[in-house]
Amino acid sequence: QVQLAESGGGLVQPGGSLRLSCSASGRTLSTFIMGWFRQAPGQEREFVAASDWRDSVRDYADSVRGRFTISRDNAKNTVALQMDSLKPEDTAVYYCGATYSSSWEKEYEYEYWGQGTQVTVSS
Repeated sequence: QVQLAESGGGLVQPGGSLRLSCSASGRTLSTFIMGWFRQAPGQEREFVAASDWRDSVRDYADSVRGRFTISRDNAKNTVALQMDSLKPEDTAVYYCGATYSSSWEKEYEYEYWGQGTQVTVSS
């Protein structure tokens, strides 16, 4: 069993930055591919970014590519999402998840989820 907990969300102005962190307990993260998803009110949960267990492969949604960076530290059981040049459309609850699947852009492939952290981008 894996427990995931996100932190680092908050209110920022457009163009600002936030760094989200996801901490894991119960099992080593090296077993899993780790991903970040987000969900705005009334919207489907959408893929944001993912990293394989060695952090050798990283994947991003087109909407965040070049602005967001995913990274992981398996020794510390954490995965981070650095978000730069934030836009109002980035406003959502952000979730980290863990999956064994190479289809890491699919929400239904994830075995575990955190509780989410709110990111609000507004002037």
